[in-house]
Amino acid sequence: MRTGTFLIAAALVGLAIVVLTRIFFTNEYFFFAAYVVLQYIVLSTAWNILGGYTGYINFGTGAFFAIGAYSSAVLHKLPALLKTFDILIPAVPLPVMIVVGGIVSGIVGLGTGYLTLRLRGVFFSIATLALAVVVQTLITNWDFVGGARGAYVLRPRVAPLIGGEYVQYLFLLMLGMCVIVLATARAIERSALGYGFAAIRDDEAAAEASGVPTLRLKLIATTLSGGFMGMAGAPLPYYVTYLDPTSGFSLNYAVNAIAMPLIGGTGSWLGPVVGAVLVGGLQEYLRVTISSAVNVLVAGVLMVAFVIAAPQGIVGLFQRKR
Repeated sequence: MRTGTFLIAAALVGLAIVVLTRIFFTNEYFFFAAYVVLQYIVLSTAWNILGGYTGYINFGTGAFFAIGAYSSAVLHKLPALLKTFDILIPAVPLPVMIVVGGIVSGIVGLGTGYLTLRLRGVFFSIATLALAVVVQTLITNWDFVGGARGAYVLRPRVAPLIGGEYVQYLFLLMLGMCVIVLATARAIERSALGYGFAAIRDDEAAAEASGVPTLRLKLIATTLSGGFMGMAGAPLPYYVTYLDPTSGFSLNYAVNAIAMPLIGGTGSWLGPVVGAVLVGGLQEYLRVTISSAVNVLVAGVLMVAFVIAAPQGIVGLFQRKR
């Protein structure tokens, strides 16, 4: 099946999901929980482009996710700021915020890759972790977006275009992002770009000696990965309605973005989806029945168990048996 056909089929399935959920699910919590799972599908797929396909482990997921979230917060406050200078502009639509958040995060990913991708192994991972600390420190001291105290972002009561509750609109946007990100990941996996990523992952020195443009491919990977992470974080202010460094740089995002692809399998585009649905669904169930404090514990325990018992993840385990 070609990528275009896959994209059309995924879009039709997504539309069917939206219609069915609007008909059969009247409890708004379903949309809140489904939004979180879809968000983790986007986030873990974005991480897998760099960490799974290319083999560069990124510990800075929270930085790119928060950059997307705070880009939306800035655009949300921009009309009020310009109004003080007698410049009137309409409110920025959320889809535009998502695009802007993805572009800003992608540019940061490109710059980070250019500065750090000459590092390899654990040194690169430490550098990405340092990036998250630097970005969090800058945002914590940025008064325009609330600094350490945070800022409220009031979402509309009625969703545009579709009507109903706004959380249904957020669910629809995140579902659309899932289709785009998964189609991109699948296209990469079956293209020359994907083979280049795999060559870097398997033996970067041999790939470079064979003429593979390793630095250029790694920059592409960091840009795509960072951009998709920013897109996943862009709707966050409208989901939580109160954005502060604690929620924007939550440890859940950094841990789950790594755990979900490892549990599902990093060798294919399907692995992050399986891991996100399994772990994200379990976490949402435990959030309601026990406490949200166990989310990181669940992801950590499952990640350790699968690394020991099934290093190739669930998808890899089934492929090996088949």
